[in-house]
Amino acid sequence: MAQSNSVLTIKDLSFRYDEQTVLEDIHLLVPKGSFLAIVGPNGSGKTTLLKSILGLVKLQSGSIELFGTPISKFREWPKIGFVSQKANSFNSGFPATVFEVVSSGLTAKLGLFRFLKHEHRKKVIKALQSVGMEEFLNRNIGELSGGQQQRVFIARALVSEPELLILDEPTVGVDAQTVQAFYNMLEDINKNKGITLILVTHDVGTVSEKVSHVACLNKNLHFHGSADEFEHVKDDDLSQFYGHSLQLITHD
Repeated sequence: MAQSNSVLTIKDLSFRYDEQTVLEDIHLLVPKGSFLAIVGPNGSGKTTLLKSILGLVKLQSGSIELFGTPISKFREWPKIGFVSQKANSFNSGFPATVFEVVSSGLTAKLGLFRFLKHEHRKKVIKALQSVGMEEFLNRNIGELSGGQQQRVFIARALVSEPELLILDEPTVGVDAQTVQAFYNMLEDINKNKGITLILVTHDVGTVSEKVSHVACLNKNLHFHGSADEFEHVKDDDLSQFYGHSLQLITHD
């Protein structure tokens, strides 16, 4: 069984599409309360890894445990929030208010046709406050900027009060000026709310100051350790992980 403080434990995970191996012998442990960044080049297997963690693809070999339970027996999915790459694909004409979008995150707990009670409305407002978007409560989601929309979708994931929040490249399509504030918000969610975060990102330099752990994936797990240890990885080794020249730049 997984360690008692482990939110996610992966052992010997491998995955193939036809004849192509995309994940090979992955071992990964995510402690409760940690902030893990998963980095790697395009085509490195990050999406397949997330799908495996979320139970969207069937395990071919190896094991995954969520909160100490094998994924085949895991039923407490409201414990896990997920935010996808929304900003570059969301339909800006979608006719829904910010409140309606966030409250839809309660569907799994309430059922599809249950009415919101006062306590549920308070949860929606609390989730919006946590991402600094409460003043946009009645605004149409399509009127917001890409960064604001992504904050709303994080609030939607937070409203069910998850213990683990997984974000798949959430800053894709987000204005560069708001990216730093976005990562500050994630750091606050992790430290002040105690929510374990897994962030898939290409922005290696920026997040290295915010996260507690880093996993570098390129079919194999080439590095998995603390953020401090990752900052001391040599550029040559990092380039070998990625398969091309790469230099780690830490942002002030």
